Amino acid sequence: MAWSWRYEGTNGASVDGPGESFPSQADAESWIGQAWRELAASGVTSVALVEDDRVEYRMSLLPPAE
Repeated sequence: MAWSWRYEGTNGASVDGPGESFPSQADAESWIGQAWRELAASGVTSVALVEDDRVEYRMSLLPPAE
């Protein structure tokens, strides 16, 4: 089973991002922990962790509202 990230912009539409694929959820989460700043700077506002075609969870890359 392959894990990957789906990238979304401000309107929730899919946007282009790295086509990385990972052998485990832990590997995918480790990678996003290192790459999220660059993704956010390129306009990605949220990501969804996907195993094959199933979405495991979504998370925002935006800073928390103050």
